Amino acid sequence: MHAPIGVFDSGIGGLSVLRSLQRELPNERFVYLADSANAPYGEKSEAFIRQRTHAIAEYLLAQHHIKALVVACNTATAATIHELRERHPALPLVGLEPALKPALALSHTRRIGVMATRGTVSSDKFARLLASVQNEAHFEVQACNGLALAIEQSTLPDQATVAQAKIAQLLQIYTRAMGRFGSAPGEIDTLVLGCTHYVFVENALRQLLGPDVQLVSTGEPVARQTQRLLAAANLLNTSSSAGHPPPIELLTTGDLQGLQAAAQRWLGLSAECCRAISDAHGVG
Repeated sequence: MHAPIGVFDSGIGGLSVLRSLQRELPNERFVYLADSANAPYGEKSEAFIRQRTHAIAEYLLAQHHIKALVVACNTATAATIHELRERHPALPLVGLEPALKPALALSHTRRIGVMATRGTVSSDKFARLLASVQNEAHFEVQACNGLALAIEQSTLPDQATVAQAKIAQLLQIYTRAMGRFGSAPGEIDTLVLGCTHYVFVENALRQLLGPDVQLVSTGEPVARQTQRLLAAANLLNTSSSAGHPPPIELLTTGDLQGLQAAAQRWLGLSAECCRAISDAHGVG
């Protein structure tokens, strides 16, 4: 089936999930929507996040006729995924949650750090997830106010230098607040990146934490789950495009230059794949 798969995030962070989806599903078309005019969701009210999530889902269904939807945002998943499933029971839906269970399989010290937005760590969904595993390891959970926004701003030419300095400062603050990292007993040896934006500062984190700390994100598990759901629904596109990747469309409600820079830097995509949209296009 040649209809595209819809992917959306509050901003550019979900491009890290899109990258994994492209690897897992090379024959599929994708339309990605960054709601950057309202990023980050992690510091917004739950009512606002729910309203935006439903509006974007309706837009992608009506205007792009998507065959599946990946909610590439931990905060939006926590706030709204159950309602999306109720409203769209026939639509294959994949959400995100911080990778606590995969982290358990990797940790030897049984001390695991979790970095996420305040919206994610304060949600009922995260509380239930944490309760399900907290007897198996000690989790240091850190709400990282401002980090997703700084990563978002780092793609804007006029804000990049200041944003990079802010990212470095926040990473120092938040990792120190969690405790000692390393492979020795009592140290945190595994760090869960509970926001899709944080994947794009992995290198900076590795420099801070050293080579023995494992970083865990959700892109690959989400891509595999998307493949399974599409296969079960007989919706996979099995036709190859003979060396030419399927077209991809990247949309933003915010600054077009920011999305173009992010697409080029992190996905190697041309700026021509990107365009700006607004509420006038039906996203609202």
